[in-house]
Amino acid sequence: MRILFLSRRYFPAISGMSVYAQNLLRELVSAGHDVTMVSQYRGDEFGTRVYGGGPPPPVPGVTVIGLEQVGEQTSGDFERDIGVMVDTICAEHARKPFDVLHAQYGYPTGWAVLLASKRLGVPNVVSIQGGDGHWVGSCCETHRVGMREVLDHANALLIGGASFVEEVCDRLGSDPARFTIVPGAVDTSRFARDTADGLPAPHDGPVRLLYHGRVDRRKGVLDFIEALVILRAQGTPFAATISGIGPDVDPAKALAETHGFGPEAIRFTGYAEYATVPDLYRDADVFASPTYAEGFSNTILEAMAAGLAVVSCHAVGVSDCLRDGENGLLTVPGDVPAQAAALTRIITDGGLRRHLAAAGLEECRRVYSWEAVGRQIMGVYAKVVNERPDSNFADELPFDPSCRFRAEPHLL
Repeated sequence: MRILFLSRRYFPAISGMSVYAQNLLRELVSAGHDVTMVSQYRGDEFGTRVYGGGPPPPVPGVTVIGLEQVGEQTSGDFERDIGVMVDTICAEHARKPFDVLHAQYGYPTGWAVLLASKRLGVPNVVSIQGGDGHWVGSCCETHRVGMREVLDHANALLIGGASFVEEVCDRLGSDPARFTIVPGAVDTSRFARDTADGLPAPHDGPVRLLYHGRVDRRKGVLDFIEALVILRAQGTPFAATISGIGPDVDPAKALAETHGFGPEAIRFTGYAEYATVPDLYRDADVFASPTYAEGFSNTILEAMAAGLAVVSCHAVGVSDCLRDGENGLLTVPGDVPAQAAALTRIITDGGLRRHLAAAGLEECRRVYSWEAVGRQIMGVYAKVVNERPDSNFADELPFDPSCRFRAEPHLL
C-alpha cells in the first residue's frame, strides 16, 4: 500500500507527535508499505528555541519532505501553509498515486488532508491528538468549523482513549461512534534498564524526580515547581530535573529562581536529543507529569517502560492508562498541595514506589506495544482503502481574525 503521512511535528522538534510518527513509520516500513512523510517544521529562531526546529531528518525506508511553516511563523497564516501542504500532496500523488492519506493532528494537517482527498479521490485517516480536543476550536470560528469538518467527513478518526473522545465530543459536538480508539504505545526495549527487575537500582542520595517533555504551563511544569516548594518547606529531600524546551522555559526558570532553588535542587537540562532520552529516565526514580490534559501521554508510557513510578493527574488522556494507587498516583490538575502530598508519599515510601513502578512496567510491556498498535492502524487503512472520500463540504472555512493562535501559532 502506498501511504502519505502528513505530520504536524517531527524531529528535530521533540514532542509526542514526533515520537508517535517515528514509531508508526518504522512499523509501516517493516510491514512492506511504501511511505512518504510530509512534515511541517519551524525554521525561525523563535520556533526552534521553544519547540525545536529545522527540516525533518531522513527516515530509513521513507520518502521525507519538509515544509517550513512560513505562513505560521510570519503572521499566523495557517491558510497559506495548508495550501502548500495540499499542493505538495497532490504533486506527489501525480508522480506516484497514494492509496491512503493519513494526517496527524486535526487542524491544520487534518483539514489539509481532507482537501487533498477531495481533490484526488483518495480516502483519508486523521489521528486526533492533544490540542485538537483541548483548545483547537475553542479559539475561533475558523478552527471550530475546520475541526468539525474533519470530524464529520474523514473516512476514519483515530484517538488515544475514551476520556479524550468524551472531551472532543463535549467541546465540538462530534459523534463518538465516529472514533476508533488506538492507544498510545512505546518501544519498551528502548527504555529498558539493565537491572534484573527493570526498576531503578538503589543509590545514595535523595529520590530523583524527573519532569520531561514540553516545558509548558498547560503541562503543569509551574505547578511542579510550586509543589517542590512545599516539599522543601516540610523537609522532604529530593533532587529534581526539568528536561525539555517550550514556551514556558523562561517563566519556569524565573519561578525556580524566585523560590531560591539552585541547580542542586532543580536542574534545567534544556533540549534533549531523542537518542539521549532513555538515559534521562534511567537517571531518575520518579516521573512527575502534573498535566492538565493529554491526547495520550507518550512520556508517561516511556517513564513506565523505564521502570519509574509516576505521579500525574486525573486528566484527559492520563486516566486511560493510569489508575490511582494501582500503577501511579493521581491528583486533581492544578491542586499543588495534593501534588506535593503525592510526591511526598512516593519519596518517603520506597515500597509503594517500587510497587507502582513494577505495576506500570508490567502493564506497559503487556498492553502498549508498538507492534500491536501498528497492526491496528494498518487494519484501519485496509478498511478504508476501497472507500471514496466524503466530499460533501465547502473548500473554504470562515475567516476569523480574532483567533489567539494567529499571534502565537506555536501554541496550537
